[in-house]
Amino acid sequence: MKNSKETRTCIACRKKEYKYNLIRIVNSKENGITVDFKQNLEGRGAYICKKEECFDRMLKSKALVRALKTNIEQEKYKEIRGVVFDR
Repeated sequence: MKNSKETRTCIACRKKEYKYNLIRIVNSKENGITVDFKQNLEGRGAYICKKEECFDRMLKSKALVRALKTNIEQEKYKEIRGVVFDR
């Protein structure tokens, strides 16, 4: 990787990748837990690969709960999956 400031680690598979090749999920005070496609929202964020396998691994290991330091309901996971993969 060229610039470490532009690389992030997927919370599911732990692979390092350029941040623009990953999906950012953010916990902000204004919007709660949302997908940040432009990667500019304020709040605690976590990155995940654009693969459904990584999303499923994230669910199973509860990696997003640990990364965002908050409890997440199953409905929110369904909403995030719909926004990311069903669009």
